[in-house]
Amino acid sequence: MENLFRLVDQDQGFFQRKCTLVNGPVIVGAGPSGLATAACLREQGVPCVVLERAECIASLWQKRTYDRLKLHLPKQFCQLPKMPFPEDFPEYPTKRQFIDYLESYARHFDINPKFNECVQSARYDETSGFWRVKTVVASGSNKTEFEYICRWLVVATGENAERVVPDIDGLNEFGGEIIHACDYKSGEKFQGKKVLVVGCGNSGMEVSLDLCNHNASPSMVVRSSVHVLPREFFGKSTFELAFLMLKWLPIWLVDKVLLILAWLVFGNIEKYGLKRPSMGPLELKNSNGKTPVLDIGALEKIRSGDINVVPGIKRFSRGQVELINGEKVEIDSVVLATGYRSNVPYWLQEGEFFCKKGFPNGWKGKGGLYAVGFTRRGLSGASSDAMQIAKDIGMVWKQETKQQTKRTVACHRRCISQF
Repeated sequence: MENLFRLVDQDQGFFQRKCTLVNGPVIVGAGPSGLATAACLREQGVPCVVLERAECIASLWQKRTYDRLKLHLPKQFCQLPKMPFPEDFPEYPTKRQFIDYLESYARHFDINPKFNECVQSARYDETSGFWRVKTVVASGSNKTEFEYICRWLVVATGENAERVVPDIDGLNEFGGEIIHACDYKSGEKFQGKKVLVVGCGNSGMEVSLDLCNHNASPSMVVRSSVHVLPREFFGKSTFELAFLMLKWLPIWLVDKVLLILAWLVFGNIEKYGLKRPSMGPLELKNSNGKTPVLDIGALEKIRSGDINVVPGIKRFSRGQVELINGEKVEIDSVVLATGYRSNVPYWLQEGEFFCKKGFPNGWKGKGGLYAVGFTRRGLSGASSDAMQIAKDIGMVWKQETKQQTKRTVACHRRCISQF
């Protein structure tokens, strides 16, 4: 604590910057990962401050997802710690149901994030042993700077904080509407139009399917190999089936079983322009973070020709795209289903825990640094990280609180004996 006061005294801009000493951890991000961590810390009796750059919780779900979105995994694998989904929710909750669940979760655990606070930098002060987190709050043309000084920093901004927009030759010359998948809501306004969907992951497949359902004509760009699996095998969730098999079988064997089952359901998908990677779906997910596509109807539309699969793009020109095979396709609009990336390396001044791509090596770093929701295991992985982080911080918190209580009692006894 002595070091902390020395740190504040040395900061000449203390009163101008509105510096706050936090009695507990600072959590950056009020999505599912940040909410789960805050709830678990509350169960441990540890206070915390949650910072969120948007004006609401779970801004990715509320602002940057399409209307038809549902959870890809059964609800029991997506619920946060200490509070299950309502029993009347379906096996795969809708976007609106998941947002309602998160809002009720925040209310239940009395989590009140500081909204509209965008973290500019966070660095560890070796001298004091505290983190210094600087934020900016914008209100119209006015900007207010804040600084939080804390012992523990929890990064919960997720792997999908910023959209990825590829640099494609001639894209600026196209002339038609170009949007990222995060701005796509529904295919209703694309009715009767020819739409190029760039990307063949879960988002690319679902956007293409939604466009079909709204009588648009989508062409989906498949640049590289992709694993497509049914969301369910014979009424059983693919994820749940894989999870059960991994308890008894090695990952390579589970991959073999999944691919055999996928072949029985889909047949040979390569004849539709979908080439499978040489590495199995689970092994590829673990090594490269590339999630297999869980099909909910897009493959049937590909088979029927309603979704046109095309190879990589060579360049765009006015109203059309030229593909790497020389074919030219006339299009009206472009949807970039090109994914997201973490923004942590841009504001976290730390070089060991987070690598250049923004993915950490686990949930615990040095100097009181933690990360939740970055271990490529979805919402169940984020919940697991949150529980471990809260337990780790809670253990230190309880020990120090106990020691402080003992010192107070001892001092009180000495005072009585002097009288």
